Amino acid sequence: MATLTETPAVAPESAHEAQTHSLPMLMLGAIGVVYGDIGTSPLYAMKESFLGAHPLAVDRLHIFGVLSLIFWSLMLIVTMKYVLVAMRADNKGEGGSFALLALISRNLGDKKWASGLVTLGVLATALFYGDAIITPAISVLSAVEGLTVVEASFAPLVVPIAVVILIALFLVQSRGTAKVGLIFGPVVLIYFAALAVLGVTNIAQHPDIIGIVSPTWAVKFFLYDPKLAFLAMGSVFLAVTGAETLYADMGHFGRKAIGVSWLTLVYPCLVLNYMGQGALLLSNPAAAENPFFIMAPEWARLPLVVIATAATIIASQAVISGAFSVTHQAIQLGFLPRLHTTHTSAKAAGQIYIPAVNWTLLVMVVLLVIGFGASTRLAAAYGISVSGTMLITTAMLAVLIFQVWKWNRALAFCTIGLFFAVDAIFFASNITKIADGGWFPLLVASVIFTVLTTWATGRALMRRRLEEDTIPMEVFIKSAASIHRVRGTAVFLSTSPNSVPSALLHNLKHNQVLHERVLILNVKVEDIPHVPQKKRIETHKVGNWFYSVILHYGFMEEVDIPADLANVQTCGEPFNMMSTSFFLGRQKLIATKEHPGMALWRERLFAWMMKSSESAMEFFKLPTNRVIELGSQLRI
Repeated sequence: MATLTETPAVAPESAHEAQTHSLPMLMLGAIGVVYGDIGTSPLYAMKESFLGAHPLAVDRLHIFGVLSLIFWSLMLIVTMKYVLVAMRADNKGEGGSFALLALISRNLGDKKWASGLVTLGVLATALFYGDAIITPAISVLSAVEGLTVVEASFAPLVVPIAVVILIALFLVQSRGTAKVGLIFGPVVLIYFAALAVLGVTNIAQHPDIIGIVSPTWAVKFFLYDPKLAFLAMGSVFLAVTGAETLYADMGHFGRKAIGVSWLTLVYPCLVLNYMGQGALLLSNPAAAENPFFIMAPEWARLPLVVIATAATIIASQAVISGAFSVTHQAIQLGFLPRLHTTHTSAKAAGQIYIPAVNWTLLVMVVLLVIGFGASTRLAAAYGISVSGTMLITTAMLAVLIFQVWKWNRALAFCTIGLFFAVDAIFFASNITKIADGGWFPLLVASVIFTVLTTWATGRALMRRRLEEDTIPMEVFIKSAASIHRVRGTAVFLSTSPNSVPSALLHNLKHNQVLHERVLILNVKVEDIPHVPQKKRIETHKVGNWFYSVILHYGFMEEVDIPADLANVQTCGEPFNMMSTSFFLGRQKLIATKEHPGMALWRERLFAWMMKSSESAMEFFKLPTNRVIELGSQLRI
């Protein structure tokens, strides 16, 4: 599962808070949240390799070849790329594509190709949403399919049961997951223990399966049938889906806890289980139908289905929470309109709920389960978005390594060259799945990419149009010296701290008065996850009781204007909300061809998104009885 900057269901509030927790507790949290997705890959990776779109003969060469590819893919992608390299690229302790993009931008400044990096970051975000839809569907469906191993007559019940579980999962999102999250770590720990025990039990029947650690088996597989081996890489890749989560959740658990958990527990358990499945197939080739559940003795299969289902629910929860977090960051960074967001925990800022995202995901996930009907069919759609995101991450790491870290050129070329080669092969192999279902995540990514770029471009065009009619602050203050002043404080939200907001001009036009104290308030989201409280507020006295106030927030933080204004000490007397009025400008956008900027259909899409966005009053947590909205029309 590819993610950008996922916020897990339960995690420390920030990288700083993570440092205050003991390593064992952080490791337990990481096991429960970070590794839920990659940990459930054994449910379907081997099965898909031998029975998927490009089935393989279940013989020694292919079993050893596939397992060798899985072992070294986990080593190169997860251990080397993410644990040893990517997780060193932290943005004030946070990881993920947005954090990496902000880190590079802050260090490089205004480079000519900075826009290309932004495009890559947005594309990675768009691909993530496609993955966020498929992950819950394929994970839960593959676990429930274990019932058919227990009793074949359960087959007609698989899809209905999976749909019920998924609906229940999405329905509880609005209540938060703090209490349920407390058992995430222990449940997934039990699941990994089951992986290891099942693996060791079956390895004992064929100890020679340990030989798959030699890369020569992967080489033999490619030499025997290069075309089939290349196509099989698309199925092998399923074993590493979820690797991006290590980097994305670094800020919640810390690099050390995630890395140690991987090297000492998760990686060994996964490898043992894959080896156990291979040993089973050597003895019973027919077990390729569902090797994960068949490797367990009959008495243990039903409990295994329960444990696996619980693990997939937890993996799905992490993806859903990640979708909320990525959406929140996209809103803060100006790539999505304001959406209603609810905090589900008074203690952890990362636990949020966005209804629009939740219900959209639910509908799409249920449609996927019903439409595809089996994890094998869904596996064909899985992988393209994840491999695409990994390729983008490598491209961004290349810029970081060469331009910011300035590694030795030879070492940098070897490292990035290896990562590019591996990611490119996986991406190219997954592209062959387009006709079999891979079109779905690409379609979702295309729609999301269009929405993200349309909103960002539309905001830039709207700001430019507004600035054409603005008046410099100094000029306005001089011309307004004779205007009658009334008691109280007026706060005008503005996109620029140096120009007069349109709401102020409209208020003056209609009411012909000014308040005793006038604040031009600008909210600025920085390219770091969190802004220290002492750097939150920036104030400037413009003159004649006019003040320019800039509130700085990190891209992972919530905006709370009243709470921060209460801490302002340099703009006269303290703020009293009962004598403060907030003036908001609300533009009605009219799409037109008069001003070249975007295609007309994109202008209409932007206007619709603007109309549908959450009120600035609610988004900025302004008191409802102290807000005045002044509307105007704007052609873009």
